[in-house]
Amino acid sequence: MFLTLLSYIGIIVGFIFLTLAIAAGLYYLSELVEEHSRFTKRLLEKLIYSIIAIHALLLIFDRFPFWLTLFSIGTQVVYYQNLKQFPFIQLSSGVFISSCVLVLLNHYFWFQHFSRPSIPPPTLRSSPLYEPPSAFPSFSEVSSFFGICVWLVPFSLFVSLSAGDNVLPSTVESTNGFGSGMGDAQGARAATIRKGQGMAKVVIGKVQEGVAEVARVIGWGDDPRAGSGRIV
Repeated sequence: MFLTLLSYIGIIVGFIFLTLAIAAGLYYLSELVEEHSRFTKRLLEKLIYSIIAIHALLLIFDRFPFWLTLFSIGTQVVYYQNLKQFPFIQLSSGVFISSCVLVLLNHYFWFQHFSRPSIPPPTLRSSPLYEPPSAFPSFSEVSSFFGICVWLVPFSLFVSLSAGDNVLPSTVESTNGFGSGMGDAQGARAATIRKGQGMAKVVIGKVQEGVAEVARVIGWGDDPRAGSGRIV
């Protein structure tokens, strides 16, 4: 009995560590995207083109449903519209809201397709030319399809895009020359640039603040008032 309880505790601890590892990975990816936004945009463009090509190949060689494949290609086109102002995006824009809705619909339609394989009508099954499918897709095939063709682009956009409300102003100083010799050397010029925080980074930061606040309320965190005094 105690061993069973210990196994439950181990599962909970393992889940917590797995969640922390995923959060740390997302935070690191957001940092990389902020530093290499142009490369990330080109990578996302090629990724969308590749997934559209994969859908076409699955339609031709594996006889995937035509209309569902066309719908998935249309979702990739909508995802591509988010790259026009990459990496900044307004969360209230129609393109972003449409992308969120299409992610859910695309997942639901493909889930229904793989959970309920289509059965040909009796007239087709009675034909001597009919060849029944040898086997249904395995779990690895279905999970690979969902991971690459359904979830990869939305997940990459979530990590890469920066919400318009989280744009941080910063300055870049540049010195033009060493002076004209007339006693009025040219000073540094400050140019304001837009530096965005990735949405994944913002979400992780909010969760971290919430956990710290809960820990402080229940007495696990450090009291900000403690340790502020200094012995003179």
